[in-house]
Amino acid sequence: MKDIQHDIKLRPTVVEDLETLFQFQLDDEANHLAAFTSKDSTNKEAYIAKFTKLLTDPTINNQTIIAGTVIVGSIAKFIMEDDVEITYWIDKNFWGKGIATTALKDFLTIETTRPIFGRVAFDNLGSQKVLEKCGFIKIGTDKGFANARQTEIEEFIYRHD
Repeated sequence: MKDIQHDIKLRPTVVEDLETLFQFQLDDEANHLAAFTSKDSTNKEAYIAKFTKLLTDPTINNQTIIAGTVIVGSIAKFIMEDDVEITYWIDKNFWGKGIATTALKDFLTIETTRPIFGRVAFDNLGSQKVLEKCGFIKIGTDKGFANARQTEIEEFIYRHD
């Protein structure tokens, strides 16, 4: 796929997408960078059950990222402690192709709630660049327990108005 970032589409996530999305988050390097993952990211039944339920939550905007005809990731808005937050996950096979940036820019036209926050592990430089390219500004830091690393780490907090 030549110039794949121009062939990116978002569509509401459906239950049938969850099997593919589950497979993406099994990658060790991706888990390490995401850092703040579920306690047992290898538990497929728990993953499918959790996300099937989340698909019916009206406060969550779940979108599947498609490149051409292939599912390459997901992006979602959710609410945590009264803050509107963004999360996204791109299949490692598609990193570095501008997909996350294109998807997030498109998502921000669909999801207009502001301010919207993004949190990212201190060493996840790729995700930090994506947020910054999409107009997010780093406003602070926090510390939290990162399940994927089994330790507390620093995370950067970004805001988009």
